[in-house]
This record gives sequence, structure tokens and C-alpha cells, in this order.
Amino acid sequence: MLEEEYQQRRRLPRHLKPAPEPEPEFSFTLRDAVTADLPAVREIYNHYVANSTVTFDEQPWTLKGLKQKFAHLQKLGYPFLVAESPRGQLLGFAYVYPWKEKAAYRYTVENSIYLAPAATGRGLGKAMLGELLERAADAGVREVVAVIADQGAEGSIRLHESFGFTQTGSMGRVGFKFDRWLGIVLMQKSLRRRR
Repeated sequence: MLEEEYQQRRRLPRHLKPAPEPEPEFSFTLRDAVTADLPAVREIYNHYVANSTVTFDEQPWTLKGLKQKFAHLQKLGYPFLVAESPRGQLLGFAYVYPWKEKAAYRYTVENSIYLAPAATGRGLGKAMLGELLERAADAGVREVVAVIADQGAEGSIRLHESFGFTQTGSMGRVGFKFDRWLGIVLMQKSLRRRR
């Protein structure tokens, strides 16, 4: 900084100091995931594997395994969405997956939503879940099950409740991660096919 600039700034009375620049508005686009998104999807998910109990996975996802899951969902016609910032950064992902592999469960799925840590608490989860449910209904899904950790995922429970999910059960001490026992909350929502 030039000395005269410093002197000018130093002399400004407090009431004349420039206001701080406002933070840029948080914006995003929701779109279908493509194979090129999978490394960023894996990075977001693996953050939660390593740092939280919102997933009971203890081993990070591999890119190979994620590509297989993605291909399976595409074959089934199930939605797999990503949220992208205006600069092209992946902010989160959401998908539905068959609840069980037995044929009688074919209209029931489990949903998953994961956000990049910097994107939480800004309305993105709500936007993603709404879009995911609409697309799942279009794909012929009738029932959506959410399996949520009973500790550390209170925000997820509130989010699902806001979309009409109801708690249908709970199971205590079914997971063991980070040297402690964890349970799950089961929530469910019926979908009606849009016309």
C-alpha cells in the first residue's frame, strides 16, 4: 500500500468508513448428476464418513463403488441430483436407492442427502429434498424411507418432518462408530404420482 493511501485511510472519521461489502448471495442450480460429478460426490460423502455419525459407514467410498451405484440407479431410472454453485463447485447431492432388493419392495426407496459442510444451514437441503421427492414420484416410487442417526442428525429429522415424513420406528444401539453405540430413527412418506 502506498503511504499516501495509508494516510488517507487513517484520517477518515469512523462514521465515514466504507461499509463492509455484503456477502455474496448463496445460489445454486439443481441438476441430474453425471459421471464427472462422482469424484466431488465422493469427497462430500467421505467427509461425513471420517467426521460424523450421520452415516454409519466407517470406510470411505471408492470411486469404483460409487460408479457402480450410480450406474445401477440410472438403470432403475431413479433420481440422483447434485447442487452446483454458479462457479461450478458441487455443494451437495441427493438420491434414492432401493430400500431392499426383494421384488415386493420395488416401489419403496431410501433417500440420502449430503451437503458440503460450507453449504449447510442455507436452505439447500430443503430444495434438494423437495426436488428429489418430485422426481422419485415421477419415477414410480410410492414410499420413501429415511434412516437417520439418532444422534447428531437432528436437523435431518426436522427437514424430513417439514416434508410430511412421520416417524415409524426407531432402533437403539444398532451401530457402533467412534467408540460409541448409535441408534436410528426410521421415517416414512407416501408419494402420489404427479400427472
